[in-house]
Amino acid sequence: MLLVWHLLRSTLAARFNKPDSEIVDHYTYVILGDGCQMEGISNEASSLAAHWGLGKLIAFYDDNHISIDGDTEIAFTEDVDKRFEGLGWHVIWVKNGNTGYDEIRAAIKEAKAVKDKPTLIKVTTTIGYGSPNKSNSYSVHGSALGAKEVDATRQNLGWPFEPFHVPEDVKQHWSRHTSAGAAFEAEWNTKFAEYEKKYSEEAAEFKSIMSGELPSGWEKALPTYTPESPADATRNLSQQNLNALAKVLPGFLGGSADLASSNMTLLKMFGDFQKDTPEERNIRFGVREHGMGAICNGIALHSPGLIPYCATFFVFTDYMRAAIRISALSEAGVIYVMTHDSIGLGEDGPTHQPIEHLASFRAMPNVLMLRPADGNETAGAYKVAVLNKKRPSILALSRQKLSQLPGTSIEGVEKGGYIISDNSSGNKPDVILMGTGSELEIAAKAAEELRKEGKAVRVVSFVSWELFDEQSDAYKESVLPTAVTARVSIEAGSTFGWQKLIGSKGKAIGIDRFGASAPAGKIYKEFGITAEAVIAAAKEVS
Repeated sequence: MLLVWHLLRSTLAARFNKPDSEIVDHYTYVILGDGCQMEGISNEASSLAAHWGLGKLIAFYDDNHISIDGDTEIAFTEDVDKRFEGLGWHVIWVKNGNTGYDEIRAAIKEAKAVKDKPTLIKVTTTIGYGSPNKSNSYSVHGSALGAKEVDATRQNLGWPFEPFHVPEDVKQHWSRHTSAGAAFEAEWNTKFAEYEKKYSEEAAEFKSIMSGELPSGWEKALPTYTPESPADATRNLSQQNLNALAKVLPGFLGGSADLASSNMTLLKMFGDFQKDTPEERNIRFGVREHGMGAICNGIALHSPGLIPYCATFFVFTDYMRAAIRISALSEAGVIYVMTHDSIGLGEDGPTHQPIEHLASFRAMPNVLMLRPADGNETAGAYKVAVLNKKRPSILALSRQKLSQLPGTSIEGVEKGGYIISDNSSGNKPDVILMGTGSELEIAAKAAEELRKEGKAVRVVSFVSWELFDEQSDAYKESVLPTAVTARVSIEAGSTFGWQKLIGSKGKAIGIDRFGASAPAGKIYKEFGITAEAVIAAAKEVS
Protein backbone atom coordinates (compact mmCIF):
# COMPACT_ATOMS: atom_id res chain seq x y z
CA MET A 1 0.00 0.00 0.00
CA LEU A 2 2.80 2.44 0.82
CA LEU A 3 4.33 1.68 -2.57
CA VAL A 4 1.08 3.00 -3.99
CA TRP A 5 1.27 6.19 -2.02
CA HIS A 6 4.57 6.86 -3.70
CA LEU A 7 3.11 5.96 -7.08
CA LEU A 8 0.50 8.62 -6.38
CA ARG A 9 3.16 11.06 -5.26
CA SER A 10 4.70 10.60 -8.70
CA THR A 11 1.48 10.98 -10.65
CA LEU A 12 0.16 13.88 -8.56
CA ALA A 13 3.52 15.64 -8.75
CA ALA A 14 3.60 15.21 -12.52
CA ARG A 15 0.05 16.46 -12.93
CA PHE A 16 0.07 19.40 -10.52
CA ASN A 17 3.61 20.62 -9.82
CA LYS A 18 4.77 23.65 -11.77
CA PRO A 19 8.30 24.96 -12.39
CA ASP A 20 7.61 27.78 -9.94
CA SER A 21 5.43 25.86 -7.48
CA GLU A 22 6.08 22.37 -6.13
CA ILE A 23 3.10 21.37 -4.02
CA VAL A 24 3.69 17.59 -4.04
CA ASP A 25 7.17 16.69 -2.77
CA HIS A 26 6.93 14.08 -0.02
CA TYR A 27 8.84 10.83 0.50
CA THR A 28 7.18 7.52 1.28
CA TYR A 29 8.63 5.14 3.88
CA VAL A 30 7.85 1.43 4.32
CA ILE A 31 8.73 -0.96 7.15
CA LEU A 32 8.68 -4.68 6.37
CA GLY A 33 9.99 -7.90 7.84
CA ASP A 34 11.12 -11.38 6.88
CA GLY A 35 7.56 -12.64 6.54
CA CYS A 36 6.72 -9.81 4.15
CA GLN A 37 9.71 -10.77 2.01
CA MET A 38 8.49 -14.37 1.77
CA GLU A 39 5.04 -13.41 0.49
CA GLY A 40 4.66 -13.33 -3.27
CA ILE A 41 2.89 -9.99 -3.24
CA SER A 42 6.07 -8.27 -2.02
CA ASN A 43 7.82 -9.34 -5.21
CA GLU A 44 4.90 -8.23 -7.39
CA ALA A 45 4.85 -4.80 -5.75
CA SER A 46 8.63 -4.40 -5.60
CA SER A 47 8.99 -5.32 -9.26
CA LEU A 48 6.53 -2.61 -10.23
CA ALA A 49 8.15 -0.04 -7.92
CA ALA A 50 11.47 -0.52 -9.68
CA HIS A 51 9.90 -0.55 -13.13
CA TRP A 52 8.19 2.76 -12.36
CA GLY A 53 11.41 4.23 -10.94
CA LEU A 54 9.84 5.37 -7.67
CA GLY A 55 12.89 7.22 -6.42
CA LYS A 56 11.26 8.69 -3.32
CA LEU A 57 10.22 5.29 -1.98
CA ILE A 58 12.42 4.07 0.90
CA ALA A 59 11.78 0.68 2.48
CA PHE A 60 13.28 -0.45 5.79
CA TYR A 61 13.68 -4.23 5.93
CA ASP A 62 13.92 -5.49 9.53
CA ASP A 63 16.32 -8.35 8.89
CA ASN A 64 16.15 -10.34 12.15
CA HIS A 65 16.00 -13.88 10.70
CA ILE A 66 13.12 -14.96 12.94
CA SER A 67 9.56 -15.92 12.04
CA ILE A 68 6.83 -17.61 14.08
CA ASP A 69 8.12 -21.14 13.46
CA GLY A 70 11.73 -20.32 14.30
CA ASP A 71 14.87 -19.24 12.50
CA THR A 72 14.14 -18.28 8.89
CA GLU A 73 16.80 -20.74 7.70
CA ILE A 74 14.14 -23.46 7.86
CA ALA A 75 12.31 -21.94 4.88
CA PHE A 76 13.92 -18.69 3.70
CA THR A 77 17.55 -18.61 2.61
CA GLU A 78 17.54 -16.47 -0.52
CA ASP A 79 19.83 -13.47 -0.92
CA VAL A 80 17.33 -10.63 -0.51
CA ASP A 81 19.91 -7.99 -1.42
CA LYS A 82 20.59 -9.59 -4.79
CA ARG A 83 16.89 -10.11 -5.45
CA PHE A 84 16.15 -6.43 -4.95
CA GLU A 85 19.19 -5.39 -6.93
CA GLY A 86 17.95 -7.66 -9.71
CA LEU A 87 14.53 -6.03 -9.54
CA GLY A 88 16.19 -2.64 -9.96
CA TRP A 89 16.34 -1.27 -6.41
CA HIS A 90 19.18 0.55 -4.72
CA VAL A 91 20.18 -1.56 -1.68
CA ILE A 92 21.93 -0.42 1.52
CA TRP A 93 22.85 -2.72 4.42
CA VAL A 94 22.96 -1.39 7.99
CA LYS A 95 24.72 -4.19 9.86
CA ASN A 96 24.11 -2.88 13.39
CA GLY A 97 20.42 -2.09 13.53
CA ASN A 98 20.22 -2.41 17.30
CA THR A 99 22.28 0.65 18.21
CA GLY A 100 23.72 1.94 14.93
CA TYR A 101 21.68 5.12 14.84
CA ASP A 102 24.27 7.08 12.91
CA GLU A 103 24.44 4.28 10.32
CA ILE A 104 20.68 4.44 9.90
CA ARG A 105 20.76 8.23 9.49
CA ALA A 106 23.52 7.90 6.90
CA ALA A 107 21.52 5.24 5.04
CA ILE A 108 18.48 7.52 4.85
CA LYS A 109 20.63 10.35 3.53
CA GLU A 110 22.10 8.05 0.87
CA ALA A 111 18.66 6.77 -0.08
CA LYS A 112 17.35 10.31 -0.58
CA ALA A 113 20.24 11.02 -2.91
CA VAL A 114 19.11 8.21 -5.26
CA LYS A 115 16.46 9.78 -7.48
CA ASP A 116 15.83 7.19 -10.19
CA LYS A 117 15.04 4.03 -8.23
CA PRO A 118 13.51 2.97 -4.91
CA THR A 119 15.83 2.07 -2.03
CA LEU A 120 15.78 -0.95 0.29
CA ILE A 121 17.62 -0.34 3.56
CA LYS A 122 18.28 -3.75 5.09
CA VAL A 123 18.63 -3.21 8.83
CA THR A 124 19.98 -6.29 10.61
CA THR A 125 18.54 -6.42 14.12
CA THR A 126 18.11 -8.82 17.02
CA ILE A 127 14.51 -9.59 17.82
CA GLY A 128 13.82 -9.02 21.51
CA TYR A 129 17.06 -7.03 21.80
CA GLY A 130 18.06 -6.66 25.45
CA SER A 131 16.14 -9.66 26.74
CA PRO A 132 18.75 -11.93 28.38
CA ASN A 133 16.79 -15.15 27.85
CA LYS A 134 14.50 -14.63 24.86
CA SER A 135 16.33 -12.36 22.42
CA ASN A 136 17.01 -13.79 18.97
CA SER A 137 14.28 -16.38 19.54
CA TYR A 138 10.93 -17.11 17.92
CA SER A 139 9.43 -17.18 21.44
CA VAL A 140 9.49 -13.38 21.50
CA HIS A 141 7.94 -13.04 18.04
CA GLY A 142 4.30 -13.32 19.00
CA SER A 143 4.28 -13.57 22.78
CA ALA A 144 4.80 -11.11 25.62
CA LEU A 145 8.07 -11.35 27.53
CA GLY A 146 6.34 -11.91 30.84
CA ALA A 147 6.87 -9.94 34.07
CA LYS A 148 10.11 -11.65 35.10
CA GLU A 149 11.74 -11.29 31.70
CA VAL A 150 10.63 -7.66 31.46
CA ASP A 151 12.40 -6.95 34.76
CA ALA A 152 15.49 -8.82 33.57
CA THR A 153 15.48 -6.86 30.30
CA ARG A 154 15.17 -3.53 32.11
CA GLN A 155 18.16 -4.41 34.27
CA ASN A 156 20.15 -5.66 31.29
CA LEU A 157 19.53 -2.42 29.38
CA GLY A 158 20.05 -0.23 32.42
CA TRP A 159 16.57 1.32 32.15
CA PRO A 160 15.66 2.74 35.57
CA PHE A 161 12.26 4.23 34.74
CA GLU A 162 8.90 2.77 35.75
CA PRO A 163 6.64 1.27 33.06
CA PHE A 164 5.15 3.70 30.51
CA HIS A 165 7.20 6.61 31.80
CA VAL A 166 8.65 8.89 29.11
CA PRO A 167 11.86 10.56 30.34
CA GLU A 168 11.85 14.34 30.09
CA ASP A 169 14.75 14.54 27.62
CA VAL A 170 12.99 12.10 25.30
CA LYS A 171 9.77 14.06 25.58
CA GLN A 172 11.55 17.32 24.75
CA HIS A 173 13.35 15.72 21.82
CA TRP A 174 10.13 14.51 20.23
CA SER A 175 7.90 17.44 21.18
CA ARG A 176 10.01 19.74 19.02
CA HIS A 177 8.34 18.10 16.03
CA THR A 178 4.98 19.58 17.05
CA SER A 179 6.04 23.15 16.36
CA ALA A 180 8.19 22.11 13.41
CA GLY A 181 5.28 20.23 11.85
CA ALA A 182 2.94 23.18 12.34
CA ALA A 183 5.47 25.43 10.63
CA PHE A 184 5.80 23.04 7.68
CA GLU A 185 2.01 22.90 7.33
CA ALA A 186 1.69 26.70 7.43
CA GLU A 187 4.42 27.01 4.82
CA TRP A 188 2.64 24.54 2.53
CA ASN A 189 -0.72 26.28 2.97
CA THR A 190 0.87 29.58 1.95
CA LYS A 191 2.48 27.90 -1.04
CA PHE A 192 -0.83 26.35 -2.11
CA ALA A 193 -2.68 29.66 -1.75
CA GLU A 194 -0.23 31.19 -4.22
CA TYR A 195 -0.56 28.14 -6.47
CA GLU A 196 -4.35 28.51 -6.45
CA LYS A 197 -4.09 32.13 -7.63
CA LYS A 198 -1.84 31.21 -10.54
CA TYR A 199 -3.32 27.83 -11.52
CA SER A 200 -6.99 27.88 -10.54
CA GLU A 201 -8.07 24.96 -12.76
CA GLU A 202 -5.32 22.63 -11.55
CA ALA A 203 -5.94 23.70 -7.94
CA ALA A 204 -9.64 22.86 -8.26
CA GLU A 205 -8.80 19.38 -9.55
CA PHE A 206 -6.23 18.86 -6.81
CA LYS A 207 -8.75 19.90 -4.13
CA SER A 208 -11.36 17.57 -5.63
CA ILE A 209 -8.93 14.67 -5.40
CA MET A 210 -7.92 15.51 -1.84
CA SER A 211 -11.45 16.22 -0.54
CA GLY A 212 -13.45 13.61 -2.45
CA GLU A 213 -16.05 16.13 -3.55
CA LEU A 214 -17.24 14.96 -6.96
CA PRO A 215 -17.70 17.53 -9.74
CA SER A 216 -21.28 18.73 -10.05
CA GLY A 217 -23.32 16.75 -12.56
CA TRP A 218 -20.64 14.11 -13.17
CA GLU A 219 -23.24 11.35 -13.48
CA LYS A 220 -24.67 13.02 -16.61
CA ALA A 221 -21.59 11.77 -18.45
CA LEU A 222 -22.78 8.17 -18.12
CA PRO A 223 -24.07 6.84 -21.46
CA THR A 224 -27.67 5.68 -21.85
CA TYR A 225 -29.16 3.14 -24.23
CA THR A 226 -32.48 2.21 -25.82
CA PRO A 227 -33.77 -1.17 -27.04
CA GLU A 228 -32.84 0.01 -30.53
CA SER A 229 -29.17 0.42 -29.54
CA PRO A 230 -26.99 -2.38 -30.95
CA ALA A 231 -26.37 -5.49 -28.89
CA ASP A 232 -22.96 -5.53 -27.29
CA ALA A 233 -20.91 -7.32 -24.64
CA THR A 234 -21.09 -5.60 -21.28
CA ARG A 235 -17.27 -5.53 -21.24
CA ASN A 236 -17.46 -3.21 -24.28
CA LEU A 237 -20.22 -1.16 -22.70
CA SER A 238 -18.02 -0.95 -19.62
CA GLN A 239 -15.24 0.65 -21.66
CA GLN A 240 -17.67 3.30 -22.87
CA ASN A 241 -18.48 4.09 -19.25
CA LEU A 242 -14.84 4.12 -18.16
CA ASN A 243 -13.93 6.61 -20.85
CA ALA A 244 -16.95 8.78 -20.12
CA LEU A 245 -16.09 8.93 -16.40
CA ALA A 246 -12.41 9.66 -17.00
CA LYS A 247 -13.41 12.91 -18.74
CA VAL A 248 -15.28 14.25 -15.71
CA LEU A 249 -13.60 12.67 -12.67
CA PRO A 250 -10.05 13.99 -12.15
CA GLY A 251 -9.17 11.21 -9.72
CA PHE A 252 -10.33 8.35 -11.95
CA LEU A 253 -7.51 5.98 -13.00
CA GLY A 254 -6.68 2.30 -13.29
CA GLY A 255 -5.80 -0.60 -15.51
CA SER A 256 -5.66 -4.31 -16.07
CA ALA A 257 -3.48 -7.27 -15.17
CA ASP A 258 -2.10 -7.78 -18.70
CA LEU A 259 -5.59 -8.11 -20.20
CA ALA A 260 -6.52 -4.53 -21.10
CA SER A 261 -7.36 -5.43 -24.70
CA SER A 262 -9.69 -8.18 -23.49
CA ASN A 263 -11.09 -6.50 -20.38
CA MET A 264 -11.60 -3.36 -22.52
CA THR A 265 -10.24 -1.04 -19.84
CA LEU A 266 -7.97 1.42 -21.67
CA LEU A 267 -8.73 5.11 -21.21
CA LYS A 268 -8.39 6.29 -24.79
CA MET A 269 -7.65 9.94 -23.99
CA PHE A 270 -4.69 9.04 -21.76
CA GLY A 271 -1.38 7.28 -22.22
CA ASP A 272 0.36 4.78 -19.94
CA PHE A 273 1.61 5.61 -16.47
CA GLN A 274 5.34 4.92 -16.79
CA LYS A 275 8.60 6.21 -15.33
CA ASP A 276 8.82 8.94 -17.96
CA THR A 277 5.06 9.65 -18.17
CA PRO A 278 3.80 9.62 -14.56
CA GLU A 279 0.99 12.06 -15.36
CA GLU A 280 -0.93 9.45 -17.40
CA ARG A 281 -3.78 7.35 -16.01
CA ASN A 282 -3.58 3.92 -17.67
CA ILE A 283 -1.74 1.65 -15.24
CA ARG A 284 -0.11 -1.46 -16.73
CA PHE A 285 -0.06 -3.91 -13.83
CA GLY A 286 1.32 -6.90 -15.74
CA VAL A 287 0.34 -10.40 -14.60
CA ARG A 288 0.17 -9.39 -10.96
CA GLU A 289 -3.45 -9.75 -9.84
CA HIS A 290 -2.72 -9.74 -6.09
CA GLY A 291 -0.39 -6.76 -6.34
CA MET A 292 -2.89 -4.98 -8.59
CA GLY A 293 -5.67 -5.27 -6.03
CA ALA A 294 -3.39 -4.16 -3.19
CA ILE A 295 -2.18 -1.17 -5.21
CA CYS A 296 -5.76 -0.10 -5.90
CA ASN A 297 -6.53 -0.37 -2.18
CA GLY A 298 -3.70 2.05 -1.52
CA ILE A 299 -4.96 4.45 -4.19
CA ALA A 300 -8.49 4.41 -2.76
CA LEU A 301 -7.26 5.00 0.78
CA HIS A 302 -4.75 7.73 -0.16
CA SER A 303 -7.34 10.40 -0.90
CA PRO A 304 -11.16 10.25 -1.03
CA GLY A 305 -11.22 11.76 -4.53
CA LEU A 306 -9.05 9.05 -6.06
CA ILE A 307 -11.25 6.40 -7.70
CA PRO A 308 -9.21 3.39 -8.84
CA TYR A 309 -10.39 0.53 -10.99
CA CYS A 310 -8.58 -2.69 -11.88
CA ALA A 311 -9.44 -5.55 -14.15
CA THR A 312 -8.90 -9.17 -15.05
CA PHE A 313 -11.05 -12.20 -15.89
CA PHE A 314 -13.65 -12.87 -13.18
CA VAL A 315 -12.22 -16.33 -12.48
CA PHE A 316 -8.83 -14.78 -11.68
CA THR A 317 -10.29 -13.07 -8.62
CA ASP A 318 -9.03 -16.27 -6.99
CA TYR A 319 -5.51 -14.82 -7.32
CA MET A 320 -6.50 -11.52 -5.71
CA ARG A 321 -9.16 -12.54 -3.21
CA ALA A 322 -7.01 -11.45 -0.26
CA ALA A 323 -6.73 -7.95 -1.72
CA ILE A 324 -10.48 -7.78 -2.35
CA ARG A 325 -11.14 -8.88 1.21
CA ILE A 326 -8.81 -6.12 2.44
CA SER A 327 -10.80 -3.68 0.28
CA ALA A 328 -13.91 -4.72 2.16
CA LEU A 329 -12.24 -4.67 5.59
CA SER A 330 -10.55 -1.33 4.96
CA GLU A 331 -13.60 0.31 3.39
CA ALA A 332 -11.67 1.02 0.21
CA GLY A 333 -13.91 1.97 -2.72
CA VAL A 334 -12.03 0.06 -5.41
CA ILE A 335 -13.91 -0.75 -8.62
CA TYR A 336 -13.11 -4.31 -9.75
CA VAL A 337 -13.87 -4.71 -13.45
CA MET A 338 -14.21 -8.46 -13.95
CA THR A 339 -14.95 -9.67 -17.47
CA HIS A 340 -15.66 -13.14 -18.91
CA ASP A 341 -18.24 -13.61 -16.18
CA SER A 342 -19.72 -17.05 -16.99
CA ILE A 343 -19.67 -20.15 -19.19
CA GLY A 344 -20.52 -17.68 -21.94
CA LEU A 345 -16.82 -17.09 -22.49
CA GLY A 346 -16.90 -20.39 -24.36
CA GLU A 347 -13.89 -22.26 -25.67
CA ASP A 348 -11.43 -21.33 -22.92
CA GLY A 349 -13.15 -24.05 -20.95
CA PRO A 350 -13.80 -24.77 -17.27
CA THR A 351 -10.48 -23.40 -16.00
CA HIS A 352 -11.59 -19.93 -17.11
CA GLN A 353 -15.33 -20.21 -16.45
CA PRO A 354 -16.38 -18.78 -13.05
CA ILE A 355 -19.07 -20.95 -11.51
CA GLU A 356 -18.92 -20.30 -7.77
CA HIS A 357 -17.54 -16.76 -7.85
CA LEU A 358 -20.78 -14.78 -7.76
CA ALA A 359 -21.94 -16.72 -4.71
CA SER A 360 -18.57 -16.39 -2.99
CA PHE A 361 -18.48 -12.59 -3.26
CA ARG A 362 -22.11 -12.26 -2.27
CA ALA A 363 -21.03 -14.04 0.90
CA MET A 364 -18.20 -11.54 1.58
CA PRO A 365 -19.23 -8.66 3.89
CA ASN A 366 -19.09 -5.06 2.67
CA VAL A 367 -18.76 -5.93 -1.03
CA LEU A 368 -21.15 -4.84 -3.77
CA MET A 369 -21.43 -7.65 -6.30
CA LEU A 370 -23.01 -6.29 -9.50
CA ARG A 371 -23.83 -8.23 -12.66
CA PRO A 372 -25.39 -5.89 -15.23
CA ALA A 373 -27.51 -7.20 -18.07
CA ASP A 374 -27.06 -4.46 -20.69
CA GLY A 375 -25.88 -0.91 -21.30
CA ASN A 376 -28.19 0.93 -18.90
CA GLU A 377 -27.41 -1.51 -16.11
CA THR A 378 -23.68 -1.21 -16.80
CA ALA A 379 -23.95 2.58 -16.49
CA GLY A 380 -25.98 2.12 -13.32
CA ALA A 381 -23.36 -0.20 -11.90
CA TYR A 382 -20.66 2.41 -12.49
CA LYS A 383 -22.75 5.12 -10.85
CA VAL A 384 -23.20 2.92 -7.78
CA ALA A 385 -19.50 2.01 -7.74
CA VAL A 386 -18.32 5.64 -7.89
CA LEU A 387 -20.68 6.71 -5.12
CA ASN A 388 -19.80 3.84 -2.78
CA LYS A 389 -16.47 5.09 -1.47
CA LYS A 390 -16.56 2.94 1.67
CA ARG A 391 -16.94 -0.45 0.01
CA PRO A 392 -15.53 -2.10 -3.08
CA SER A 393 -17.68 -2.91 -6.10
CA ILE A 394 -17.21 -5.91 -8.37
CA LEU A 395 -18.68 -5.65 -11.85
CA ALA A 396 -19.09 -9.05 -13.54
CA LEU A 397 -19.22 -8.42 -17.28
CA SER A 398 -19.92 -10.58 -20.30
CA ARG A 399 -17.74 -11.52 -23.23
CA GLN A 400 -20.71 -12.31 -25.47
CA LYS A 401 -23.04 -9.71 -26.95
CA LEU A 402 -26.27 -8.93 -25.09
CA SER A 403 -29.38 -7.09 -26.28
CA GLN A 404 -30.38 -3.73 -24.83
CA LEU A 405 -33.49 -4.72 -22.88
CA PRO A 406 -36.72 -2.74 -22.51
CA GLY A 407 -37.31 -1.71 -18.91
CA THR A 408 -33.75 -1.63 -17.61
CA SER A 409 -32.47 1.60 -16.08
CA ILE A 410 -29.67 3.29 -14.18
CA GLU A 411 -32.13 4.07 -11.39
CA GLY A 412 -33.20 0.45 -11.15
CA VAL A 413 -29.64 -0.69 -10.53
CA GLU A 414 -29.48 1.60 -7.51
CA LYS A 415 -32.27 -0.51 -5.97
CA GLY A 416 -30.37 -3.74 -6.60
CA GLY A 417 -33.48 -5.62 -7.73
CA TYR A 418 -36.31 -4.09 -9.76
CA ILE A 419 -39.12 -4.95 -12.17
CA ILE A 420 -38.29 -4.64 -15.86
CA SER A 421 -41.64 -5.95 -17.16
CA ASP A 422 -44.99 -7.11 -15.75
CA ASN A 423 -48.30 -7.84 -17.48
CA SER A 424 -50.22 -8.62 -14.29
CA SER A 425 -52.98 -6.40 -12.96
CA GLY A 426 -52.32 -5.21 -9.44
CA ASN A 427 -49.45 -6.83 -7.58
CA LYS A 428 -50.07 -10.54 -8.00
CA PRO A 429 -48.51 -12.10 -11.09
CA ASP A 430 -48.86 -15.83 -11.68
CA VAL A 431 -45.10 -16.26 -11.66
CA ILE A 432 -41.99 -14.13 -11.07
CA LEU A 433 -38.93 -14.73 -13.22
CA MET A 434 -35.57 -13.42 -11.96
CA GLY A 435 -32.20 -13.15 -13.63
CA THR A 436 -28.88 -11.35 -13.69
CA GLY A 437 -26.45 -10.42 -16.43
CA SER A 438 -26.77 -12.33 -19.67
CA GLU A 439 -29.54 -14.52 -18.24
CA LEU A 440 -31.93 -11.60 -17.70
CA GLU A 441 -32.52 -11.60 -21.45
CA ILE A 442 -33.33 -15.32 -21.27
CA ALA A 443 -35.87 -14.66 -18.51
CA ALA A 444 -37.43 -11.87 -20.60
CA LYS A 445 -37.78 -14.17 -23.62
CA ALA A 446 -39.36 -16.87 -21.47
CA ALA A 447 -41.83 -14.31 -20.13
CA GLU A 448 -42.89 -13.36 -23.65
CA GLU A 449 -43.74 -16.99 -24.44
CA LEU A 450 -45.58 -17.55 -21.17
CA ARG A 451 -47.65 -14.40 -21.71
CA LYS A 452 -48.75 -15.74 -25.10
CA GLU A 453 -50.27 -18.63 -23.13
CA GLY A 454 -52.21 -16.23 -20.93
CA LYS A 455 -49.85 -16.13 -17.96
CA ALA A 456 -49.31 -13.00 -15.88
CA VAL A 457 -45.53 -12.82 -15.61
CA ARG A 458 -43.23 -10.41 -13.80
CA VAL A 459 -39.53 -10.20 -14.75
CA VAL A 460 -37.12 -8.89 -12.13
CA SER A 461 -33.48 -7.95 -12.58
CA PHE A 462 -31.37 -8.78 -9.53
CA VAL A 463 -28.23 -6.91 -10.56
CA SER A 464 -27.09 -6.57 -6.92
CA TRP A 465 -28.41 -8.61 -4.02
CA GLU A 466 -26.67 -6.36 -1.52
CA LEU A 467 -28.38 -3.21 -2.74
CA PHE A 468 -31.76 -4.96 -2.77
CA ASP A 469 -31.24 -6.11 0.81
CA GLU A 470 -30.74 -2.47 1.83
CA GLN A 471 -34.13 -1.35 0.52
CA SER A 472 -37.19 -0.89 2.70
CA ASP A 473 -39.46 -3.82 3.49
CA ALA A 474 -42.22 -2.06 1.58
CA TYR A 475 -40.10 -1.79 -1.56
CA LYS A 476 -38.95 -5.41 -1.36
CA GLU A 477 -42.58 -6.50 -0.95
CA SER A 478 -43.55 -4.46 -4.02
CA VAL A 479 -40.99 -6.36 -6.10
CA LEU A 480 -41.35 -9.81 -4.54
CA PRO A 481 -44.83 -10.03 -2.99
CA THR A 482 -44.93 -12.63 -0.25
CA ALA A 483 -48.18 -14.01 -1.67
CA VAL A 484 -46.48 -15.00 -4.94
CA THR A 485 -44.56 -18.20 -4.25
CA ALA A 486 -44.20 -19.24 -7.91
CA ARG A 487 -40.69 -17.96 -8.60
CA VAL A 488 -37.92 -19.02 -10.98
CA SER A 489 -34.35 -17.71 -11.07
CA ILE A 490 -31.80 -18.19 -13.82
CA GLU A 491 -28.09 -17.46 -13.59
CA ALA A 492 -25.14 -19.13 -15.32
CA GLY A 493 -23.40 -19.90 -12.05
CA SER A 494 -23.90 -21.69 -8.77
CA THR A 495 -27.49 -21.77 -7.49
CA PHE A 496 -26.15 -21.35 -3.96
CA GLY A 497 -27.92 -18.48 -2.22
CA TRP A 498 -30.86 -18.09 -4.58
CA GLN A 499 -33.14 -19.86 -2.11
CA LYS A 500 -33.59 -16.68 -0.09
CA LEU A 501 -35.13 -14.98 -3.15
CA ILE A 502 -37.11 -17.82 -4.73
CA GLY A 503 -38.38 -19.28 -1.45
CA SER A 504 -39.06 -22.91 -0.63
CA LYS A 505 -41.45 -23.42 -3.53
CA GLY A 506 -39.39 -21.75 -6.23
CA LYS A 507 -36.87 -23.21 -8.65
CA ALA A 508 -33.31 -22.04 -9.31
CA ILE A 509 -31.79 -22.71 -12.74
CA GLY A 510 -28.01 -22.57 -12.70
CA ILE A 511 -24.80 -24.58 -12.85
CA ASP A 512 -23.59 -26.54 -9.85
CA ARG A 513 -20.66 -28.21 -11.54
CA PHE A 514 -17.68 -27.03 -13.56
CA GLY A 515 -18.28 -25.92 -17.15
CA ALA A 516 -16.98 -27.21 -20.46
CA SER A 517 -15.30 -25.99 -23.63
CA ALA A 518 -17.76 -24.99 -26.33
CA PRO A 519 -19.18 -21.91 -28.07
CA ALA A 520 -21.46 -19.85 -25.84
CA GLY A 521 -24.73 -20.81 -27.54
CA LYS A 522 -23.95 -24.51 -27.50
CA ILE A 523 -22.75 -24.62 -23.91
CA TYR A 524 -25.78 -22.68 -22.66
CA LYS A 525 -28.06 -25.20 -24.33
CA GLU A 526 -26.00 -28.13 -22.97
CA PHE A 527 -26.31 -26.84 -19.40
CA GLY A 528 -29.98 -25.94 -19.67
CA ILE A 529 -29.52 -22.18 -19.37
CA THR A 530 -32.33 -21.53 -21.84
CA ALA A 531 -35.73 -19.90 -22.16
CA GLU A 532 -37.24 -23.36 -22.60
CA ALA A 533 -35.89 -24.42 -19.22
CA VAL A 534 -37.34 -21.30 -17.60
CA ILE A 535 -40.75 -21.90 -19.19
CA ALA A 536 -40.81 -25.50 -17.97
CA ALA A 537 -39.78 -24.44 -14.46
CA ALA A 538 -42.42 -21.69 -14.39
CA LYS A 539 -45.15 -24.18 -15.28
CA GLU A 540 -43.84 -26.57 -12.66
CA VAL A 541 -44.00 -24.08 -9.78
CA SER A 542 -47.19 -22.18 -10.73
